[in-house]
Amino acid sequence: MGIVNIEDELHEQLRKASKASYRSINAQAAFWIRVGMLCELNPGLTFQEIVIRELREAGVDPGGIEPAEPHALGTAAK
Repeated sequence: MGIVNIEDELHEQLRKASKASYRSINAQAAFWIRVGMLCELNPGLTFQEIVIRELREAGVDPGGIEPAEPHALGTAAK
């Protein structure tokens, strides 16, 4: 294991994200690193597709959940 030096602002965003996702700061950093690496290796996949693929490879059944259509994401209709 090693130490990674990051900017203070990125560390603050990491701290906030870890609270929102109920992960430790280290687990959140590891998640972002892994997802970033997977995105670079699979540029044709969306974040949701990568997460579903990783869940399936870990033996989790996402229950037929597929990524939402882009228009279905975002804020609710007014």
